[in-house]
Amino acid sequence: MTDCGCDKAKAELEEYLHRELSPEDFQDITDHLEGCEDCSTEHLVGITLTLKMQKACQEKAPEELRAAIIARLENA
Repeated sequence: MTDCGCDKAKAELEEYLHRELSPEDFQDITDHLEGCEDCSTEHLVGITLTLKMQKACQEKAPEELRAAIIARLENA
């Protein structure tokens, strides 16, 4: 186990959240987060934002709005 430090953990937090790191880097950051309250807090904020964005991207426009937009595009 190596402590990658706050600089690396914060710099790679986005990749960590999306599991886009090598297994070794992922484990290094996991180990760091277990012992660093500051980075763990940022990680929690990142998780919360990611989940909110995923939920927001699943919402669909009302059918009336969709139809109006398509009609305007067809008339353009």
